[in-house]
Amino acid sequence: MSEEVKDETTKKTLAEESSKDENKKEAKSENKEAKSEEAKPEEKEEAESFSFDTSSDDELPEEIKEKLEKNKAARAKKKMVKKKKKKASRTVRSGSAHIQATYNNTVVTLTDENGDVISWASAGLAGFKGAKKATPYAAQIITKIAVTKAKEEYGLEEVSVFVKGVGTGRESAIRALNANGLNVVLIKDKTAVPHNGCRPKKPRRV
Repeated sequence: MSEEVKDETTKKTLAEESSKDENKKEAKSENKEAKSEEAKPEEKEEAESFSFDTSSDDELPEEIKEKLEKNKAARAKKKMVKKKKKKASRTVRSGSAHIQATYNNTVVTLTDENGDVISWASAGLAGFKGAKKATPYAAQIITKIAVTKAKEEYGLEEVSVFVKGVGTGRESAIRALNANGLNVVLIKDKTAVPHNGCRPKKPRRV
């Protein structure tokens, strides 16, 4: 009799444990669904904050549009953990454009009068690779991307241009600024020039 009673009690305890495990699993699944529903609007907000608004850029090639969209999606995934605070919108009528044109890359940075960055773009951001990064065409495309973002978000109208470097994309970047609706007030070359600073190497003995 005692063995039968023990078997019944063990069966009851096992049944109770299995029912508890099922309830826990159901509760976890409900929590996961609720969290996923809460995270969806946050993902949308972050994707919107990182958008380059390629819909308005009708003149951009389709390949570059696709690459920009891929960059947006990748950045939205990375920034899911850290949620950024929304900055208050402000208007910047006049600012400065800093163009860094090297033999390997071209970077365009648009800032306000205090030097705070409004928008920027580089050849790698637009999807160019290798030797294509330093081409005048790449400089033209990235200038268009940076200018459209600055005009839409801040209402930029005129810029003072500061060029640094001797790359092939410097002239096309300046012309693209003017072609995309910005009034160029000043152009200044800030390329570093040595004034007999470093001691030259000894002549090679042959």
